[in-house]
Amino acid sequence: MGGKDYYKILGVDKSASKDEIKKKYRKLAMKYHPDHTKGDKASETKFKDISEAYAVLSDEKKRKKYDTFGSDGFQQQFSQEDIFKGFDFGNIFREFGFGNGGFARGSDGGMRFSFGGGSPFGGRGAGRRGPVKGSDLEYELPLTLQEVVNGSSKTISLKHAGSDQKISIKIPPGMVTGKKLRLAGKGEPSQFGGPNGDLYIKARVMNDARFQVDSHDLHLTKEIKLVEAVLGTAIRVSTVDNKEISLTVPPGTKHKTRMRMPKHGLPRMDNKGRGDLYVHIHVDMPKTLSEKQKELFAKLAETGL
Repeated sequence: MGGKDYYKILGVDKSASKDEIKKKYRKLAMKYHPDHTKGDKASETKFKDISEAYAVLSDEKKRKKYDTFGSDGFQQQFSQEDIFKGFDFGNIFREFGFGNGGFARGSDGGMRFSFGGGSPFGGRGAGRRGPVKGSDLEYELPLTLQEVVNGSSKTISLKHAGSDQKISIKIPPGMVTGKKLRLAGKGEPSQFGGPNGDLYIKARVMNDARFQVDSHDLHLTKEIKLVEAVLGTAIRVSTVDNKEISLTVPPGTKHKTRMRMPKHGLPRMDNKGRGDLYVHIHVDMPKTLSEKQKELFAKLAETGL
């Protein structure tokens, strides 16, 4: 391992920033990764070297020691195991499109790459993973309340390889904001001969003039008169299913009281019941009173009300 010039191996200046080093490593990793070189031993060696260089130069403390003591001095202090210790190549490889990957200790005590339990560099027990899957896509789909209640069919348009692709989607009832549908194989094509990624349709319920939506629950406001709050009343409530239901408001109901109507909210996916409808009672306080009303309130005040 002695005498390696990590800057030269990556092809960067000693003043290179962390982003420049990462960008250069990505370019070289894409070129020399075993998935692309198909067993070329020289390329495998190159891939190991650039990965070792990246493990050092991307780590602030290791890079500082390397710059301070030079190549020979650094490698006298750090074994190959030290260089890769605590370094998560798995995240790097996933970011670059190689799936899960990392380092593992070989039977000879040295360090080797492993992908899905095997090494792309051969050796006993080594295994090669399958082709890399394409990237997944997410599409936010606006839905009306009626579409959430009843379900619907939609056609969306996506760009693939510069051309528009129309995809038909069946939206089940109960697909509230944040819920997703997975369309297998409708994502980005793989750059490495693997299967397409998946397309995720993410729902967003649009604002409604009548109801406020809270997951599967609905909220609306009904206004009653002061005398109705005092004496009690019955009001008509229109549900999201366009049904008219009578709701009893008991005597003495306070302003902003919340009344629950069970199972009159939005349906849940897979026929797992419904949310609730909450009616918020607002008591209309008169701003002006007629002379007759003032007289009546004065008499009520005499009774201690």
